Amino acid sequence: MFRSLFRGRDDVYAQRWESPDGRSGYPPRTERDWKAYNAARAEERKRVDKETRRNIPLTDEAIHAHLAGKQTLGVYPLLLDETCWFLAVDFDKKTWKEDALAFLATCRELSVPAALERSRSGNGAHIWFFFDRPVPAGVARRLGSLLLTRTMEQRHQLGLDSYDRFFPNQDTMPKGGFGNLIALPLQKVPRESGFTEFLDDELLPHVDQWSYLASLHRMSQSAAEQLISDALQHGDLIGVRIASIDDENEPDPWTLPPSRKRRDMPTKGPLPSTIEIVRSNLVFIEKKALPPEMLNRLLRIAAFQNPEFYKAQAMRLSTFDKPRVIACGEDLLRHVALPRGCLTEVLSLLEGHGIKTIVHDERFAGKPIEAEFHGMLRTTQEEAVVKVMRHDDGLICAPTAFGKTAVAAWLIAKRKTNALVMVHR
Repeated sequence: MFRSLFRGRDDVYAQRWESPDGRSGYPPRTERDWKAYNAARAEERKRVDKETRRNIPLTDEAIHAHLAGKQTLGVYPLLLDETCWFLAVDFDKKTWKEDALAFLATCRELSVPAALERSRSGNGAHIWFFFDRPVPAGVARRLGSLLLTRTMEQRHQLGLDSYDRFFPNQDTMPKGGFGNLIALPLQKVPRESGFTEFLDDELLPHVDQWSYLASLHRMSQSAAEQLISDALQHGDLIGVRIASIDDENEPDPWTLPPSRKRRDMPTKGPLPSTIEIVRSNLVFIEKKALPPEMLNRLLRIAAFQNPEFYKAQAMRLSTFDKPRVIACGEDLLRHVALPRGCLTEVLSLLEGHGIKTIVHDERFAGKPIEAEFHGMLRTTQEEAVVKVMRHDDGLICAPTAFGKTAVAAWLIAKRKTNALVMVHR
C-alpha cells in the first residue's frame, strides 16, 4: 500500500546523508565499478566513474529500512514517460499551519482529495494528491497551480513563490537528470516526535496512520482535466502576466486571442470608500480595510511568469533556482509595496471598484546641479526627449546604436538634477 501511494521511479531512489557539522543531502543510491575506476588513468577516472556508475533500484527491503528508522529515503516523482503518480505541495514558511489549512479548504471546495503530512523538520507540511493512474506531470502541476491561485484569493500571504514548491516541479524530464525529489513520510525516528505523519483538521496525527492512508481516494486524470478546463475559461491558471519565451518567434499581435491577460471578476466587498497611497521609492498602498482578494490582485500587478523558467524547461534543462513567477511586490505590515511603474494600474483597479484614491507624493526630487549639453541630437533622439519631457516618470527603450547615452546626458542637463546611472556590468 505504501509503495502504491508514494510511487515514483523504481529504477532509482535517493538516500539521506548527514555530516557531523549539520550538512545533509539526498544523493541517488548508486553502485560503483571500482575495478574499472582503478584501472583508468587518473585524468580519466571521473569520466569512467560517471559512465560505469549504476543506479540501485528501489526495493521492499529499502522501504522497510526507511519505515523502521534505519535510513531516510527520497523518491523521484517524475517518471521516464513524464507522468507521475502523485503531486505534493510544500509549505515551509512560519505560517505553514494557516497556509496548509487554507489550501485544504480550497481542495474541499473543489472536491479534490488531499492529505496533509507534517514535514520531517516539524516546521512545515506537505499536501499530497494521489492519482489512480500515472497522469502527465503538466496536468498534475496545472491542477496544483489552480488550487494555489484559488487559495491566494482568500489568503494572499501564501506568496507567489509557492508555485515553485511542487513535486514534481517539471513538466519534462531534464537531460541527464531525474527531476526534483521528495522525502518519503512515516520514517520511524521523526515519527516519534509526531513528524512525517499525516494530520487531521486539528493538525493532530491520525491515530492509525495506515487505516487513514488506506481510506484515501485517488483522483482520476479526467477529473483533474475538467477542473483545469473550467479554470481556463476564466483566465490563466497562475493569474499573472504571460512572458514570451522567444520574442523572435512571437506571433503577430493581431493573430492572438482578444486578451492574453486573466479576466478578473470584480472583487467582492465590503470595500473601503477611500484608500491612501504614498508615492515614494515604491508605491505604498494602505492595506487597512482591503479584503484578501484585493490584496492578492494588487500583488499580482507586479508579477509575471519568468521566461527563463519556461525556456529552460522547453530545452529540457534544469529549472533549479529559476523561479516560475517573478514577483516584485512586497507584503508589509500595513502596506502593499509595488514598483512605481505600477501606479497607473493600481489606480485603475481601485477606482474601477469605486474606491477613491488619495495619493501623497513623497518622492525625493533630487539636488540641483549645473550641467550643460555640448552636443547635437539626431532627429530620432529629439523625438524621444520631447516625449520624455512631458512626464516625470517613464522609460525609454531603444535599439543598439540609437544613442541612449547621449539622450540621457541631454536629459540630465535639461533637468539640472543629480542622476544615478546603473549598468549591468
